[in-house]
Amino acid sequence: MSALRIKTGTTSHSAYELRSSYGDVQETHTLAVVVDNEAGVLARVIGLFSGRGYNIDSLTVAEIDHTGHRSRITVVTTGTPQVIEQIKAQLGRMVPVHEVHDLTVEGPAVQRELALFKVAGTGEKRVEALRLADIFRANVVDSTLESFVFEITGTSEKIDAFAELMRPLGLVEMARTGIAALSRGA
Repeated sequence: MSALRIKTGTTSHSAYELRSSYGDVQETHTLAVVVDNEAGVLARVIGLFSGRGYNIDSLTVAEIDHTGHRSRITVVTTGTPQVIEQIKAQLGRMVPVHEVHDLTVEGPAVQRELALFKVAGTGEKRVEALRLADIFRANVVDSTLESFVFEITGTSEKIDAFAELMRPLGLVEMARTGIAALSRGA
């Protein structure tokens, strides 16, 4: 057994015990991908994820250069460090992809999400919903006698916290845009 250099605490019954432990750590990464703005590009990028069983936690897409016909896809995904590196490498090899940036490892980044909340209620619940919206700096974008539609921008954690507080006050419906992110600095 000493010739195999088996680590202390493992048994000789299985080779799976010899794997390094860092490979199982799940990390969340935000990837910014600049692509040609043409038909089918988004489907190809998403196909890369679905075809290999990778999950997408958030996805936003918008044109960033009208004259150059370029779009930016911001993808938030979770995986082991090896999986994240594989995703970045495979994205970089795609023909319509011009740039791939891992905002999680490249330095500080600003990440925001927009959400709309429809909250129905009367009396004290209505007053409490307005008070909480003011604390969270949510804007009222629509109001009827029975409901409000709030618009809130911030981190995903802020939006999750707002949703949890609105549930008992009459949260009817919610729409979220997904994360938009930019690296900080020059």
